[in-house]
Amino acid sequence: MATFTKNHLSGSTDGRMIKVAATATAGTTIHTGSTTTTTFHEVWLYAVNSDTTDRKLTIEWGGTSSPDDLIEQTITAESGLVLVVAGLVLQGNATALVVRAFAATADVVMIAGYVNEITV
Repeated sequence: MATFTKNHLSGSTDGRMIKVAATATAGTTIHTGSTTTTTFHEVWLYAVNSDTTDRKLTIEWGGTSSPDDLIEQTITAESGLVLVVAGLVLQGNATALVVRAFAATADVVMIAGYVNEITV
């Protein structure tokens, strides 16, 4: 029988938002997946742009070496929480997959969210 646990992002301190400091690859660490192949992480991410200018946010989904790993979205200025990753799943891997982020300007975009850990 599968188990299901809701957790904060591993890059977060006590569930608080993560400030995106990086402006290029490799981005700020948002979450590190499991090293167990029977563990899956369903990841939900929301972004906030505290700047007065729209900013491009790039999520590096599990890797940094391929354009296939990138999710890009412009986050509107002062827009509150914007859904940027809606429950995409990372499977555990001997080398843990890492979700990172970088933005056009440092320290104005923050990431919040949670992980549903599913063990089968």
